[in-house]
Order: sequence, then C-alpha cells, then structure tokens
Amino acid sequence: MMPDVDIAAQAQVLANEFLTWIGFGTLSGLAAKGIMPGRDPGGAVATLLMGVGGAVIGGGILMYFTGGQKVQPISIAGFGVATGGAFVLLFFYRLLNGRLVTEAQDGNVLGNMTGNRRLLRRRRRRGTTIVVDE
Repeated sequence: MMPDVDIAAQAQVLANEFLTWIGFGTLSGLAAKGIMPGRDPGGAVATLLMGVGGAVIGGGILMYFTGGQKVQPISIAGFGVATGGAFVLLFFYRLLNGRLVTEAQDGNVLGNMTGNRRLLRRRRRRGTTIVVDE
C-alpha cells in the first residue's frame, strides 16, 4: 500500500518556501548592497543569489563560531546573519574583481609617488586606475 500523500498540499508548501526564500534573499541582498558604498555589480538575480548565499554563509559562520548554535533563516536574527554573509560575499567579489585595490601600471605605489607630478584618473566601467605623467 502506498501512503496517502496529498501532492497539492506538498506543492503548496514547497512553493511557499521557494517564494519566501526569494523575498528573503532579495531583501538581505539589497541591505548588503545598501551598506557597502559604491556602484554595485549585477542586477536583480545577482542580488537575490547574493542574499540567499549570504544566508548560507552567514549561518555557517555563526554555527562555527558559536559551537553549533543555529538560527532560523527567516527571522530577525537570520536577516542580520544573511545580510552580514551577503556583505562578506560582496566585499570579496569587489576585492577579487579589483574594485577595492588597484595597482599602478608602472609598478609605483600610488601613495608613495615622488618626482614628476602625476595625474590620476579612474575609468568608470572597468574600475582601473591610470597613472599619467605630466
């Protein structure tokens, strides 16, 4: 005998969970983008994925440092943890993409320039710094 399974009720619960995570991920991703200054990469889907990934990473970090203490993802504390995790994801994305740290073309350290007067310009699209001698 097969157990009595109500497929419609299970589909409704699954759809509810899915839509809840979409909303939760979008809100926590937007909060992380609001905290981090500057232009943000990606659109709506990237924000959603960053928020959901932030919830997973933030929850894992919390469990690691508190000895296994869990937090409900869809709660006030879960929102804070997810926003923190999304912030960490956005920070490392910008760090690895070169938007936070840039190098000069000729190897000079930008804060340690002597001699010729130099003009620093920033390209908006690529986020690179160009050093030009005047």
